[in-house]
Amino acid sequence: MAELPARESMEFDVVVVGAGPAGLATAIRFKQQAAEAGGDISVVVVEKGSEVGAHILSGAVIDPIGLDGLLPEWRSDPDRPLKTEVTADQFMYLGHAGGVTLPNVFMPKLMNNHGNYIGSLGNVARYLGRKAEELGVEIYPGFPASEVLVEDGKVVGVATGDMGISRDGEPNANFTRGMELRAKYTVFGEGARGSLTKQMVERFGLNQGRDHQKYGIGIKELWQVKPEHFQPGLVRHSMGWPLPNNSGGGSWLYHFDDHLVSVGFVVHLNYKNPTLSPFDEFQRFKTHPMVRDVFEGGKRIGYGARAIMEGGWQSVPRLSFPGGCLVGDSAGFVNVPRIKGSHNAILSGMLCADHVFAALQAGRAHDEVASYEESWRASPIGYDLKRVRNVKPLWSKYGTTAGVALGGLDMWLTEIFNWSPFGTMSHGKPDHECLLPLSEVKPIKYDRPDGVLTFDRLSSVFLSNTNHEEDQPVHLKVKDMGLQKGSEHDVYGGPSQRYCPAGVYEWVEGEGGVRYQINAQNCVHCKTCDIKDPNQNINWVTPEGGGGPNYVNM
Repeated sequence: MAELPARESMEFDVVVVGAGPAGLATAIRFKQQAAEAGGDISVVVVEKGSEVGAHILSGAVIDPIGLDGLLPEWRSDPDRPLKTEVTADQFMYLGHAGGVTLPNVFMPKLMNNHGNYIGSLGNVARYLGRKAEELGVEIYPGFPASEVLVEDGKVVGVATGDMGISRDGEPNANFTRGMELRAKYTVFGEGARGSLTKQMVERFGLNQGRDHQKYGIGIKELWQVKPEHFQPGLVRHSMGWPLPNNSGGGSWLYHFDDHLVSVGFVVHLNYKNPTLSPFDEFQRFKTHPMVRDVFEGGKRIGYGARAIMEGGWQSVPRLSFPGGCLVGDSAGFVNVPRIKGSHNAILSGMLCADHVFAALQAGRAHDEVASYEESWRASPIGYDLKRVRNVKPLWSKYGTTAGVALGGLDMWLTEIFNWSPFGTMSHGKPDHECLLPLSEVKPIKYDRPDGVLTFDRLSSVFLSNTNHEEDQPVHLKVKDMGLQKGSEHDVYGGPSQRYCPAGVYEWVEGEGGVRYQINAQNCVHCKTCDIKDPNQNINWVTPEGGGGPNYVNM
């Protein structure tokens, strides 16, 4: 590549990477703190999506504790993003042909969803974006941060990616150099498996003394259903079929707004069988007799997928390092049994802003705000996560039936006595080490989609409004193609074709043998390939501009 011109730079007090609930809450809190102190600070948020909310996907049943703390007036705001309160809460255990609805009296109190709201987390982010801009926060959507600026061992900002680079790596006629955004402190709120967060964890050893991070993949569809099948405020969760007992996961089904139903499926990424397809398990789930009637006569109007951080209390990395901090799902604040993380994301943004603002007021810059790291475990975030710290390890160790029962017992004991007989359990191996060779498993066969209730990947990706410029470098970097063929294909049977929910990866037979085809334009930015590849041979990096999904109401 020809030598590129120097980047231009801009100076700020704080740069926030990611316009999700955590990043925007951070920015809002900074401005609130500055106003209370009778001054102002400069805050900029960079977002890889084409607009705020474009890449945000969640169920979502939202605990309002975060919004209540950040914007106490939100409930009376005509522009509020959440309008459907939970009215009924059901939990089902499914078998192949039937199932049971578990009495709510058996569920630990923290699992109760009454008082929570159903809605689109993307719309919550859009709402927070508007509030941030009203306070003077600068937000730059469509400008992914592609590089961390580190000087003398300290983070001093980020650089946005160059635009107008052709597939062969050379600048084209539309070339525009990225911009350096320099700051006294940089906050990373990229969500699960953020590409820059990954670098910070490695560079600063943020996971030393922590357990392995664990992940799931959540796949979601949005349906408009017939009035007779709609129950506003209904929340239903399930576990069991179609997943085998030794593969963790479960479903959600939420009724909200104007006859909308959010339906989704989570598969824990520590599954062993390389022929398992989370996408196809989700499609099978919708055919269950206790579920399928909801969709009769309805229309599927949205689709998406996203990785979820599931490690919880024992896997949260160190949150502070010289010049920077982690917030939200970059840190892994999801409460797995509650299937909720947005409340903790907002709370973490507020907590981070409080500590960093105090550092700015003291005239500090580019140092480590260690007080943020030292405070979170004693905060409501820590209280939320500590109570459920053993649910995921028990599920992984003992399977769905016994593991979930033991997890429920552990939550009850922790709730009543603030004590767990299990202490704090380890998660075991990282997810990418869990796959067995193809020769050691029984292949799973899936039915062809009917196009009415069940669908294929490509028609699903169409509904995600995903778009990438075709003439740009592939943002899914395979480090060693020989290793991919000799191991991912020959040993494990090509699991990337199955774990990817967007049809990005294909092993294609040809005259010269099998070749690996990467359809990068399909990528919905779920990051599953970066997590589950058995050799950690795939590295997800930010694509050009605002490429990726453009979710609506998701």
